[in-house]
Amino acid sequence: MKRLISRYLLFLSLLPVFLLAGGNSLAAPAGDDGKPNVVYLVTLQGTVNPGSADFLERVIDRAENEGAHALLIELDTPGGLVSSLRTMIRKVLSSEVPVIVYVAPQGAQSASAGALLTLAAHVAAMSPGTEIGAAHPVGLGGGGNEDETMSTKAENDLAAFARSIADARGRNAEWAERAVRESIASTAREALEAGVVDLVATDRRELFEKLDGRTVETAGGIVTLELTGTVIEEIRPTFQEQVLMRLADPNLAYIFIMAGLAGLYFELANPGSIFPGVLGAISLLIGLFALQALPVNVVGLLMIVLAVVFLGMELFVASGGVLALAGLVALFVGSLMLFNTAETGIGLSMAVFLPVFLTVSTAFLVVVWLVAKSARLKSVSGPEQLVGEECTVVHAVAPGKPGKVFVHGELWDAESPEEILEQSGAVVTGIKGLVLQINKKQESAQ
Repeated sequence: MKRLISRYLLFLSLLPVFLLAGGNSLAAPAGDDGKPNVVYLVTLQGTVNPGSADFLERVIDRAENEGAHALLIELDTPGGLVSSLRTMIRKVLSSEVPVIVYVAPQGAQSASAGALLTLAAHVAAMSPGTEIGAAHPVGLGGGGNEDETMSTKAENDLAAFARSIADARGRNAEWAERAVRESIASTAREALEAGVVDLVATDRRELFEKLDGRTVETAGGIVTLELTGTVIEEIRPTFQEQVLMRLADPNLAYIFIMAGLAGLYFELANPGSIFPGVLGAISLLIGLFALQALPVNVVGLLMIVLAVVFLGMELFVASGGVLALAGLVALFVGSLMLFNTAETGIGLSMAVFLPVFLTVSTAFLVVVWLVAKSARLKSVSGPEQLVGEECTVVHAVAPGKPGKVFVHGELWDAESPEEILEQSGAVVTGIKGLVLQINKKQESAQ
């Protein structure tokens, strides 16, 4: 009884504390329904590609449908496909949920397509030690007036797009255009001073503290950010989205391309193998799909195709290894030229390139050597292998009068320009249809 009374008195003593606390004043900011605000978090790393575009579209749709307070994108990208970038920017600009792009962690970059995506956000932030810029478009051409014209058109188009995005968000439009035309890049501090981003924050906690209370204009109206103590819910890509995003890795694309070419080459050298051809075709298609999301140099791609042509010709033309050597040189040069790395930084890792190139080149050379070796071997099956063999005449043979001979356990029709008696020895000199051409066996001198 005394215990119950003591608990009751303790409850009465604490009741004023609960009443003064007001229930939610010590809790996270609440929405209209009294629940804490939820901020969705996504991490975009690697190239901007169809997979990352699909992922971002899905997340923004989910954030709008489920009433998320804001969407935080932690970005680290060297750039990517312009068509995927436009899809992502259209979705961000039309979003009713505030989109915060935060270039993080320290050492990350928001280059090329990533720079424009950052400009399109309702709030653009960077972590110290990061960079943004270098958004010059990289074409697929290999030179010439037509390629220069297309490159100029792409540059003008992207520059106008960058200016329009910066104007819409009240950011430095001149810097945005220069990032496209001149490939300029800025550090986090420089970008803040130039009016490219809104703030610099060391980590997520500092970012939320600086943004708390800020108002932003979304497609759904004005939103006041209440980020102190909010619940952060991380959204991860689906398996399909992860596959699409990972395939946009230039190293994986190169591996698939080389594996596909090796498989098809082996099938060409050994018709009917089936498995290498099927595996090669699938690998090649996956590699070509990955290439559409990467800054590919078409000259490098054509050099690789030329290498395969040279190596294929080596199977049918006795060049003494010249075509094979030319093919390997073209394969090496084409591999180095395959990706445009100067503007985007997207390229092959030498730790991947060298082992893959050496492995595939060795496989090509082994196939060429085996085919050449088999071409020099004497036939061991079929009528051709009878040429040069000794036989026994069963029915006499004379000019204009065919006979029969016994060779390799079989009875054959035979012709000869000289008379050969029964049970005499003879030598097969050729074949016409199914008739053996024979000559009398020369007796060795005693």
